[in-house]
Formats: sequence, structure tokens, C-alpha cells
Amino acid sequence: MAENREYMVRQEDLGNIQIAEEVVANLTTATALEVDGVGGLMNGNVSDLLGGKKLTAKGVRVDLEEDALIVNLFLMIRYGCGISDVASKVQQAVRATLESTTGFRVNAVNVHVGGISFN
Repeated sequence: MAENREYMVRQEDLGNIQIAEEVVANLTTATALEVDGVGGLMNGNVSDLLGGKKLTAKGVRVDLEEDALIVNLFLMIRYGCGISDVASKVQQAVRATLESTTGFRVNAVNVHVGGISFN
């Protein structure tokens, strides 16, 4: 395994399962972008909003705390869409995808809306 990657480890009866944080972040990104009303992920440095923590991928920060995932997602919402509606759909979709594909429990999907997309 590459030494410059961070891995999330899950203990199983037959051994450990290691999933790169980048993989979880990419699943999160793909799922969020499929939700109607999401205009994209935020560009730029939003790490200040997380107390200086580095983002795992563009617009996504994934942490593993006590065998459960906590996801922070920085989105642009399409103009004309209900922000709380879209954010709620993103939370549900990301939680379902991550729990079914990684086997990790998801404690939180925090959606940070940082702008409006006009395309």
C-alpha cells in the first residue's frame, strides 16, 4: 500500500479491511453530484471552516471516529432549488451509499452550502 495515503481500518472476524480515505471521499463526491439540485463541490480553501483540518478531496472531509464515519461536504446548490431540501437528500444519499459500500456506520453527514451555481 502507498505510504502517503491515509486508511480507515475496520476489524472483521477474518482480519482487517483497509479503505483509503480518498476512496470514501470519491464515493461521497459521486453520490452528492447525482442528487438533483447539487451544482458542484466548493473550490478553494474551506479547511478554515474545519479548524484547519485538511480536506480529503475537493469539497469533502471524511473522518473516522470510534468506528463510524463523519463526513463534511462543501456544496454549491443550483439556483432555484430549495437548499434544505437538496441538503437533506444529499445527507440521505451519502449515508446510504457509504454504509452499503464500506460497511462503516455513518454518524453524520454535515452539508455546508457555500454558494449558488447558475448552470
